[in-house]
Amino acid sequence: MFEGIRLTNILIIFLGTVVFGFGLIHFNLQNGLAHGGFTGLTLIIYYLFTIEPSISNLVLNIPLFFVGYKLLGRRVFIYSIFGTVMLSGSLHFFEKYWHMHVALQNDMILVSLFAGVFAGTGLGIIFRAGGTTGGVDILARLAEKYFGTGLGTFMFMFDAFVITFSLVHLTLPEAMYTLVAVFIAARVIDFIIEGANAGKSAMIISNHTDAISDAIIKRMHRGSTVLTGRGSFTRDERNVLYCVVNRNQLIQLKSIINDVDPYAFVAVHDVKEVAGEGFTFDPETRKT
Repeated sequence: MFEGIRLTNILIIFLGTVVFGFGLIHFNLQNGLAHGGFTGLTLIIYYLFTIEPSISNLVLNIPLFFVGYKLLGRRVFIYSIFGTVMLSGSLHFFEKYWHMHVALQNDMILVSLFAGVFAGTGLGIIFRAGGTTGGVDILARLAEKYFGTGLGTFMFMFDAFVITFSLVHLTLPEAMYTLVAVFIAARVIDFIIEGANAGKSAMIISNHTDAISDAIIKRMHRGSTVLTGRGSFTRDERNVLYCVVNRNQLIQLKSIINDVDPYAFVAVHDVKEVAGEGFTFDPETRKT
């Protein structure tokens, strides 16, 4: 049952739930904001019926995880159950035992920004470790399977519904600040999931690709791939060098190219995620 479950991932998910729970209590709940997804529903339920978010979070989410067990898979299911339980524990702890007063009621812009940053950071950490904390993901997958609705479309519609429904208690400005927080959270999640392993790729067209490749290996300890291309105007065949580096290495790469061939044609692209040797493999422990 627990084969393949890593303690490191469990600890990372725990850290994510602590960050997320802290933000929900000290910025969303304390300042009357809602949130997207099932977490937003737990806050609305608290505003209307004073039921603790830690309790309603479990009541709303746990049944859905069991319904969607086959859609999630065993490993994600276990991580998600743990994440949901720990999020409820974090919400209860920060609400009852370590509740700070963040006096920002007169600056709701800051409240919405920090609410989004904490939510996005916490959820991004949880997602990177392979877990989830809410049932919207389950509902989205069920809707895709049985009704053909896209995952992104369903999740957007559900968030829109929750924020609209929050108007039964929230004022229109509070709902709009909630929308700002949800938008910031989405951007932070994208940055944590994709930006942590982001890089730059370069397509280098030159008559001196071998010399450039050797210089990259010697000075940067990076590899590259030689492709064969043909100019559409000259019809001449020549080699094209493809190289991926970390963002902070781009200046050094440009310097090497300029030193070897100042007339080289270089196209630089953003790479959202890089995996493999030189980036995610540990050369000290990886088997040869």
